[in-house]
Amino acid sequence: MSVETESTAPDLDTGPRRVDVGRVAALYRQLLVALGEDPARDGLRGTPDRVAAWWSEFLDYEPGTIDTTFEYESTDGDLLVVGGISVDSLCEHHLLPMRLSVSIGYLPTGQVLGLSKFARIAQAHAHRLQLQERFVLGVAQDVMKATGSADVAVLAEGEHLCMSMRGVRERQALTTNLKVYGRLFDEHHLTEQFLTMAGSSR
Repeated sequence: MSVETESTAPDLDTGPRRVDVGRVAALYRQLLVALGEDPARDGLRGTPDRVAAWWSEFLDYEPGTIDTTFEYESTDGDLLVVGGISVDSLCEHHLLPMRLSVSIGYLPTGQVLGLSKFARIAQAHAHRLQLQERFVLGVAQDVMKATGSADVAVLAEGEHLCMSMRGVRERQALTTNLKVYGRLFDEHHLTEQFLTMAGSSR
C-alpha cells in the first residue's frame, strides 16, 4: 500500500479535453495498416471512427455539478465515508485500462456534500490518461474544495491491465494507495476509523 500524507493539496488541472475526432480516426487507420491489417475489410470498416468517438466520449467527459452542499451541524469527529465507488481509467504509460474501487471520507464543517457528488468527482478524474497516485491526489483536492473541509481521506484499490495483460501478466495483483489530510492524519483513531469504514464498504 502506498500511503502519502500532507496538510494541504495542490491545485490540479481538471479542465475538459477537446479530442480531434477526425484526426484520431485517421491515425487509427494508419495504425491498422502498420499492424498488417486492412481497415477497409469487413469487421474493421468503421472501426477507426468508432474508436475515435470513444476517445472523445472518454476524454471530453462532463461530470456535471460537483459542489452541491447542504447545511449540517456536525459534532466533533463526525466522520462521513462514501465507499464502493467504481471507476475506469487509462494508465498513461501503456494506454491500458485500470479499474479503481474508491472510498472517500471527511469531517464535515457546517455543511455536507451531496452524496452523488463524490462519484462525480471520482469520475471527473478517471476520465483522462491517469496514474492511480495522481487520481487519489486529485480526488482529495477536489473533495477539500467542495466540502470546505481540510480533514479528508481517499483510498483507492486498483486492478491494472498493464500488469495483467503484459509484462509479468500477474492477474491477481492489486495496487492500493491512500491520501490523508488534516485531523484524519493527525488523529490516528480517525485514520483507523476511516480505514475500517472504507473496508466494510468494499
